[in-house]
Amino acid sequence: MPHPVPADPAAVAAARDALDAHVRAMVARHFSPETGTPFWLRWAAEAGWDPRVEVRGADDLLRFPPFDKAWVRGAPHADWIPLDRVGQPFHVFETGGTTGLPLQRLSWTDHLVDYAQFAPSLPDEAYPPGSAWLIAGPTGPRRLRLAMEHLAHCRGGIAYHLDLDPRWVRKLLAAGDAAGARAYQDHVVAQAVTLLKHREIRCMFTTPRLLEALSEAVSLPEVGLTGVLVGGTSMDPQTVRFLAEEVCEGQVRFTAVYGNTLMGLAAAEPVERWDFEIVYHAPQPRAVLRVVDDAGQPVPYGTRGQVELSTLTPEWFMPRLLERDEAIRRPPCAEHPWDGVGDVRPFGTAAGKQTIEGVY
Repeated sequence: MPHPVPADPAAVAAARDALDAHVRAMVARHFSPETGTPFWLRWAAEAGWDPRVEVRGADDLLRFPPFDKAWVRGAPHADWIPLDRVGQPFHVFETGGTTGLPLQRLSWTDHLVDYAQFAPSLPDEAYPPGSAWLIAGPTGPRRLRLAMEHLAHCRGGIAYHLDLDPRWVRKLLAAGDAAGARAYQDHVVAQAVTLLKHREIRCMFTTPRLLEALSEAVSLPEVGLTGVLVGGTSMDPQTVRFLAEEVCEGQVRFTAVYGNTLMGLAAAEPVERWDFEIVYHAPQPRAVLRVVDDAGQPVPYGTRGQVELSTLTPEWFMPRLLERDEAIRRPPCAEHPWDGVGDVRPFGTAAGKQTIEGVY
């Protein structure tokens, strides 16, 4: 049975106050003539109201319409460069493109901050400081490669990487080439096995499917792993229990994470707390997750709805994006005194809709 650890009401109130103050600061920044983002400055002029005056907290984000991905797709980068960042080199990261044309997000340091804040939460006995990491996740235009390497550096270690293009796997699966997809997965696993056998690696990030496939080739504790971060796709409670108890053999620490290019990194409560349902909490106040109904209103706790993301950083203001995911709304917890999202899965799964996630 689940045994949640509720948050102190005073901590919940303090977190809400901090969020409201952060929202005011980010709106003031992105709508300022000196530091604002050109897209939002034009938007405000056309909308006929001044967010710097009228947005006083998180509830006022509802004054904005749901974020339209078309605002980013194909738009010139200049539209999304804050005026005080003009002339500064930046990274360009892409979303996975699971449900359409990938989105591009610009980043100066955003892709590092959440991971630096998350790093101290990892237990030293499972993720020893100074240890090498294997990042067995997507490379290419995704922020994950640099962000996870930064996490390893924050823990005093280094990171090894392998080549992985999940878009190619999804193309194979969409074409019905299951054998080709399996061959590509075997190719990725072989890279991981080579590194694990020839380098002293204690920690790893990977996806659920790759973790299971890797365990068919080697014993995770026998190759020296002591902790694994797992993310990148939906994991139901049965899958989580299998990965934690069987694949990790009860000896390697299993830690779930949830994130994407548009949000950053969300931490999870201990998987045993919710009977192996994974419950994530956004890196608030830099990002806010809500679980909403068709009218955009929060669903009751324990109810499933669509995930809505607002990202609120000095580099990127993105209110109310409806994600490709659905989840159960979960209450604040002791470690994260704001709402969480549980049992995340592709939107429409409950209605029978299929989403190709590939090696994710």
